[in-house]
Amino acid sequence: METKSIMIVGVGGQGSLLASRIIGNVLLSQGYDVKLSEVHGMSQRGGSVVTYVKYGDKVYSPVVQKGEADIIISFEQLEAARYVEFLKKGGHIVTSTQSIDPMPVITGAAVYPEDIIGKLTAKGIDVTAVDALTLAEQAGTSKASNVVLMGVVSKKMDFDESVWQSALEACVPAKFLELNKKAFALGAQAAV
Repeated sequence: METKSIMIVGVGGQGSLLASRIIGNVLLSQGYDVKLSEVHGMSQRGGSVVTYVKYGDKVYSPVVQKGEADIIISFEQLEAARYVEFLKKGGHIVTSTQSIDPMPVITGAAVYPEDIIGKLTAKGIDVTAVDALTLAEQAGTSKASNVVLMGVVSKKMDFDESVWQSALEACVPAKFLELNKKAFALGAQAAV
């Protein structure tokens, strides 16, 4: 099998590490060689962060090059636009519709771009955009928007639902498991 690449992009504090662990668990359980990168960027709350996941028969490096990502999972829509050049032709972007102002916007040095998702789809890019924050709040906490997006991604990847549920059970602390399973289910429903 050819090597596949996933990028998880967002803002520090949004849970990209848990998301990469869940995906890594799914892929390992299916017998793939998997390489995960550490979170790169300013991982404190507010800074742009990126995590790479590569999988296949044999993977030598987790780093994803421009034009190589099969899926970009974005926890914030500006981050989807920031990393779109990494998406391969025919790849997918799964993004939250959430907007978080970066420091240049906060200080007034820049303006947050309008209609980011519309501009991406106008370029012919396959974008699945969901209001992950609202769905996470429906599940019980705004902190579960990362798991909502895992539910969406589960519909873009060809793995059985039970594999994703096992990954949630392995990666999410028991006291938060039911809440996260609910968030995952809401994301999976939103993807349809």
